[in-house]
Amino acid sequence: MFGFKEVDVLGLEQLQEGSGCLLIDVRTEAEVARGGIGGGVHIPLHLLPLKVDELPKDKPIVFYCQSGGRSAQACAFVASKGWNEVYNLQGGIMAWMRAGKPLVSI
Repeated sequence: MFGFKEVDVLGLEQLQEGSGCLLIDVRTEAEVARGGIGGGVHIPLHLLPLKVDELPKDKPIVFYCQSGGRSAQACAFVASKGWNEVYNLQGGIMAWMRAGKPLVSI
């Protein structure tokens, strides 16, 4: 099993404020239309195998989905391809909203 780390909402904010990270939303178009996390890039999970070689290896990557399941799959896939700093947002965008954080159009 290839390793990736879990990060909570506070941890995500710390990554964003620190050295920065690439935030990737792997939800469907319909889900993304309802709003996402600021600074996020939309790459639907089914397209990730086609886009993986475009991802930077020199900065942390955080994946998120609705509740954390699909983003965990994305993390495992990307980690298996040789990326080291890969994070899954625990609880997905649902946790983000429960924490009172805003949604934006992405």
